[in-house]
Amino acid sequence: MSASHNDPVALDDTRASSSRAMWLGYGAALGTVAIWAGFMVISRLGGKSALTGWDIAALRLAFGAFFLLPFSFNIPLAVWRDTRLWTLAMLGGVGFLVLIYSALKLAPAAHGGILAPGTQPFIVTIAAFFILGARPDRARVIALLPIALGVICVAAPNFFGANINIEILTGDALLLSASVVWAVYSVYAKKWAYEPWLLTRFLCLASALVYLPLYLLFAPKGIMDVSWSMILLQGLYQGIGPTILAMLFFLRAVEQLGAERTGVLIGLVPIISGLAAVPLLGEPLSMPLIIGMILVSAGTYFAARPPRKKA
Repeated sequence: MSASHNDPVALDDTRASSSRAMWLGYGAALGTVAIWAGFMVISRLGGKSALTGWDIAALRLAFGAFFLLPFSFNIPLAVWRDTRLWTLAMLGGVGFLVLIYSALKLAPAAHGGILAPGTQPFIVTIAAFFILGARPDRARVIALLPIALGVICVAAPNFFGANINIEILTGDALLLSASVVWAVYSVYAKKWAYEPWLLTRFLCLASALVYLPLYLLFAPKGIMDVSWSMILLQGLYQGIGPTILAMLFFLRAVEQLGAERTGVLIGLVPIISGLAAVPLLGEPLSMPLIIGMILVSAGTYFAARPPRKKA
């Protein structure tokens, strides 16, 4: 037995180091939650301006590529010929961004938090079943039921209310489509198991190479009708926050806390984005929306918990 096992000082140092790592993990997880919740609010703020969804996607990719390019010169040439990586870029980059930003031009930020990150455990489970043949256990299926009920709470007033809002319904449909695209991307990213930092850089740079020329040539634009402060806010936040910082925070949180505990904290995104939209965007919180946020967050919590070990 080593001396460190009997050394109180060494044991105290180990405990302090473990405690410090745990708190760093929680800090990283909460940083991820803050950035993802802020993503909904900032994107909706841009959507309420003259910017189109196409503009915001272009700003995110342009600023993100600018900041990531100095760290990307060492990417091997063979990587750029990998069709799987290009598939992931078109799904998680171009496809997801166009859908999510177009959706938040039409739908409230609270809907975004519920119907995009909030539905991920539910939609990823379905995607994994069809793509990987992964059958969820009974406990996970039960845990996903609150998410389905939460989505129904959000959508029902728009279908059955006195004043049906086609714009919000269209936004909600785009949000769900974005969630499906991201779920498919996530399942394939897990299946093909690329190194996260490589995938982050390639996703942004490859998406920018494909999207930005098409945007300049064909996309409807409102970027000339907004202030420079709005352009910089969207470009810097979108290009640095969700693209780079959230990824680094998320990986650190998973490293220190584990995927399950981190996933439970991610369940806070729908609630925080919905509550933040009230003072920042002046968006109302109806009772069905509040119930939907609680149900989706609860479903995310139960879906992310590790399964109980059988005695």
